[in-house]
Amino acid sequence: MAKQPEAEDNSQRLDKWLWAARFYKTRGLAVEAINGGKVHLNNHRAKPSRTVKADDVLTISKPPYEHVITVLGVAKQRRPASEAQLLYLESDESLAKREKLKLELKDQPLGFRHDKGRPNKRDRRHIIKFTRKE
Repeated sequence: MAKQPEAEDNSQRLDKWLWAARFYKTRGLAVEAINGGKVHLNNHRAKPSRTVKADDVLTISKPPYEHVITVLGVAKQRRPASEAQLLYLESDESLAKREKLKLELKDQPLGFRHDKGRPNKRDRRHIIKFTRKE
């Protein structure tokens, strides 16, 4: 049998890499994100089976945040978070942008929620009182 080329050892499927680097809890979630256009490899949409190697640039959108990272290595198994962080390097612009957005979201008031659903009895009384003013 022929031996696999060495280049194969330095690359990995995109969905497996995202799972091993702990961006997604399961490979299934990673596949959904990739198919949904939330992950771009070198500024192009990718398929889950696309191979990732060192020096590739990934853009991962996990609303409201976006990570722009450079792949440093691959891991065949899912390891602890401290080891998973050694697989990539996030750009300084991406870190600054995420921190700024985090502070903005923290400072925003919760405000009125529009996704409340149907009005309850009290809300209906207020609506009727407002609309029947003469």
